[in-house]
Amino acid sequence: MGGVGEPGPREGSAQPGAPLPTFSWEQIRAHDQPGDKWLVIERRVYDISRWAQRHPGGSRLIGHHGAEDATDAFRAFHQDLNFVRKFLQPLLIGELAPEEPSQDGPLNAQLVEDFRALHQAAEDMKLFDASPTFFAFLLGHILAMEVLAWLLIYLLGPGWVPSALAAFILAISQAQSWCLQHDLGHASIFKKSRWNHVAQKFVMGQLKGFSAHWWNFRHFQHHAKPNIFHKDPDVTVAPVFLLGESSVEYGKKKRRYLPYNQQHLYFFLIGPPLLTLVNFEVENLAYMLVCMQWADLLWAASFYARFFLSYLPFYGVPGVLLFFVAVRVLESHWFVWITQMNHIPKEIGHEKHRDWASSQLAATCNVEPSLFTNWFSGHLNFQIEHHLFPRMPRHNYSRVAPLVKSLCAKHGLSYEVKPFLTALVDIVRSLKKSGDIWLDAYLHQ
Repeated sequence: MGGVGEPGPREGSAQPGAPLPTFSWEQIRAHDQPGDKWLVIERRVYDISRWAQRHPGGSRLIGHHGAEDATDAFRAFHQDLNFVRKFLQPLLIGELAPEEPSQDGPLNAQLVEDFRALHQAAEDMKLFDASPTFFAFLLGHILAMEVLAWLLIYLLGPGWVPSALAAFILAISQAQSWCLQHDLGHASIFKKSRWNHVAQKFVMGQLKGFSAHWWNFRHFQHHAKPNIFHKDPDVTVAPVFLLGESSVEYGKKKRRYLPYNQQHLYFFLIGPPLLTLVNFEVENLAYMLVCMQWADLLWAASFYARFFLSYLPFYGVPGVLLFFVAVRVLESHWFVWITQMNHIPKEIGHEKHRDWASSQLAATCNVEPSLFTNWFSGHLNFQIEHHLFPRMPRHNYSRVAPLVKSLCAKHGLSYEVKPFLTALVDIVRSLKKSGDIWLDAYLHQ
């Protein structure tokens, strides 16, 4: 094996049959700049600088792991590892020097080893195999709710009571569609990635009116670096809301774009009611146009054509627009409360360069399971298990949970489980706490 050293300038991939150059972590850390990205997978060093733009998950996702050991992220996101390794081979430039640890920094090597053993145990238990019946039922009950809502208006007329009931049913259908497309986006239903992608386009496009590519672009970053500013889009919400470490930063710098000590109150006005109706609609459309996702645009158009043609005869143009807004607002409440109850109350801040298991556990908590909670939240009440194993079908989270608890107990890690209502209230408590921290820093710095 060759000595530790830098290859020549942009030498490209390692030559077949030639000894691989070896690198220290100190050398690798220098390659985490725009246009100059290295990462480590299974102790092999890859130069992804030019290829990152062609990465199917987006350049930001893979770039977030620059100069890091991305082994566990690599295994978490990809179904067929041998297939993906073929694409990595031309990017190979060397490997870690024998004396270097597999992970950079003061990481718990035993925790990393134990988590990988747990991942293998889950594979041996077939916990990554989906139940076709389970997911067929989910799709079936979504379609049934869509039909039921239309029949209510058709049979009872567009009065206030049937309209309100139909909007409520459609909001539930939309919420369950979020969950189903989420499963498909993580490739946790079909064994072939392509089938998951095609099905996700149908659910996200035809049933919801959004772009599957846009969702994956956002959501995979969230999973790669949960609750990390400028890497997780879900928590990069300043200056509208201040979360975690941003509260102190804004306070010290005397920044006051909004009354942040009241953000737990104005959250109810611009948070749950408007996220999917305004922010997601605008961001989604802009993404499709800028990134030229014409297929996704056609899928989304098919949703709006179906929705408006179905209800236009009953309401007319103003009425159907109002009906659509009602559905989106109800759906938006579900989305915000259910998706944020596991994250906002947890640690939120800047990059800590933790190992995969530690970073996911620091950013997530669970909500007590029940038949209703599991269904209503799309099993996102098992957020810890979902983040540790994003490709695992949701119906297997309860089976892997005892193994995760044991891992946490062994290493002294927090495995937090809350009652459902407590988890919802904690969102508001966390916003108030962050606002109070901002005010204190603003007044006393």
